[in-house]
Amino acid sequence: MLWSVSAGLLFGLLVGSFLNVVIYRLPRGESIVTPGSRCPECRESIRPWQNVPVFSYLWLRGRCGACGCKISSRYPALEFLTGVLFAAVAWRWGLTAQGLLFMAVTAALVAAAAIDFDLQIIPDEISLGGLAAGLLLAPVVQTLEAGSPYLQSLAQSVAGALIGGGVLWSVGFLHARISVATGRTFPHWPGEGEELPRPRDADYWLWFPGLGLGDVKLLAMIGSFVGPLGVIDTLLAASIVGLVVGVSLGVLKRNWKSPFGFGPSIAAGAVLTILMPVSPLVLGQMGSSFG
Repeated sequence: MLWSVSAGLLFGLLVGSFLNVVIYRLPRGESIVTPGSRCPECRESIRPWQNVPVFSYLWLRGRCGACGCKISSRYPALEFLTGVLFAAVAWRWGLTAQGLLFMAVTAALVAAAAIDFDLQIIPDEISLGGLAAGLLLAPVVQTLEAGSPYLQSLAQSVAGALIGGGVLWSVGFLHARISVATGRTFPHWPGEGEELPRPRDADYWLWFPGLGLGDVKLLAMIGSFVGPLGVIDTLLAASIVGLVVGVSLGVLKRNWKSPFGFGPSIAAGAVLTILMPVSPLVLGQMGSSFG
C-alpha cells in the first residue's frame, strides 16, 4: 500500500507539471507538445534540472534560472495538488486499471477546474474528449476487472453521461425559460442590443444565463466514468462546494453578483465521489462496477 501511494504521489507530481502546460496553452490554441517548457517572460527554454516538479521551484527560490523573473507559486501548488490527489486515488483504488483510469479522470478535472477558474470556459478537448474516453474505456475496465457483461457496463456509462449532462442541461434550460417569463435579464444574456433566442435558434436550447454548456459537457464526461449513481452524488457534492465557494467569495469581495465558474465545484464533487462517496449506494455501485 505504501509503495502504491508513493508511486501515485510521484506520478502525480510529474503529471501536474504537464498540466501546467495544458492549462496555459490549451485555451490559447497552442500546442501542448511543442515547444518545450519556456519561461513566460524571457521565453528561454527551461532546462530539465530546472523543471523537476515542486523541488526546482524551491531550489530556484521561485525565480527563472535564466532571467530571474518571479515564477507564480501556483505552478508548484498545482503540481503538489495533483500529486496528493493521485496518491489518494492510489490509496483508495490501488495501482490497478481502475486506479489508473481514475487518475486520468482526476488529471482532466484538475485542468478543467483551473481553466474554468481563470477564464470561465472548459475546453471541448477535455470535456468531450474525456466523454469519448469514458464511454470507450470505463466499460472495458469494468468487464476486465469486475467481470461485468460489456453491454451492461456500456449501458451504465451511457446512462451516467445522459443523466449527468441531462440534469444540468435541464436546470439551465428551465432557468432560462423562467427568466424570460419573468422578464429577468443578465449582463451577458442575451447581450446588449441582442434579442432573446427563440425556439428556432440553437441558442434557445444551448445558451443559458449563469450556466455554461461546458459545465453540462463536463458532468456528462464524469457520468461516463462513475455511472448514474456516481454522477448524482457528484452533482450533490458540487452543489454544496459551489454554495460554500459562492458565499465565501461574496463575503470576501462584498459583492454577491460576481460570477464564478461552476467547473471547479463540479471537479471537486467528482473527486470526492471517487475517493469518498457520500452515499453507500454509490460506493456499492462503483464497487460492483470497478472492482
